[in-house]
Amino acid sequence: MTSGSTPGLSRFNSSDESAAQAELHEVCASSAWGSKLLAQRPFASAETLFTASDAAMAELTADDLAEAMAGHPPIGRPKPGDPTSSREQRGMAGASEELKKEMLELNLAYQDKFGHVFLICATGATAEQMLDALKARTGHTAEEEREIVRIELGKINRIRLTRIVEAP
Repeated sequence: MTSGSTPGLSRFNSSDESAAQAELHEVCASSAWGSKLLAQRPFASAETLFTASDAAMAELTADDLAEAMAGHPPIGRPKPGDPTSSREQRGMAGASEELKKEMLELNLAYQDKFGHVFLICATGATAEQMLDALKARTGHTAEEEREIVRIELGKINRIRLTRIVEAP
């Protein structure tokens, strides 16, 4: 990961507040998370941005996490026209119709149980790995799952923030 100041980080640091806020919202739909990061600009390095992101994620309430999860489409069904969710869910692209059907059924069962989409850092994961994680996580309690979601969101945020700081 990038550690020092980069052109992308400099641009983010110097962006007006509404532009920076919009960019952060693309990373994470939690307004509390975005506000915490906005309040800490400018960041001296990518690592300080990542650390601030992790700290803000750790402080999110259940409602804040729900707001963040609302910005993520279900696995196997990326938002049409959204290159970010399509790129992140690339592992589902070559999945068999049988696997996609099972993923949909389990996604619906997960949503019924927990009241939100199954969220996983899908970048680099195969369809089989995502399906196995979904099967395993459906057995969790709501509290266990909320903390796993917090960890997965943190991973996703770091990947997306990396794209910001590494942009030319």
